Parts: sequence; structure tokens; C-alpha cells
Amino acid sequence: MKILNVYRSEPDDVTKRLIEIVTRDRESDEFYLNVENPDYDQLVEKIFAADQTISWW
Repeated sequence: MKILNVYRSEPDDVTKRLIEIVTRDRESDEFYLNVENPDYDQLVEKIFAADQTISWW
């Protein structure tokens, strides 16, 4: 199972630990929305390539 983690902001320590737990023994990818010009086309591609997408706010 491939999981995509989408971040609205830089994850804090608690969020990082939760991500570790959720993605353990799974393939994972990530996408940051908190950059100057996020590549939304790339985000759409990653969403369709993943089995599950989690948004971290």
C-alpha cells in the first residue's frame, strides 16, 4: 500500500511520530503545500498513484 502525506505546514514532533506509525511497513511519499508555488499537477499525479492520501494540517 502506498500512502501520500500532504503537508499544509511543517510537521511538528507529534505529527512526525504519527506519520511514522501510519507509514510503518508501507511505501510512502510526501507533498508540501507550504512552499511558494506548489506544483498542483504533480500533486494530482501523486494522489492518483497513491492508495491512500492523508492531509496533515
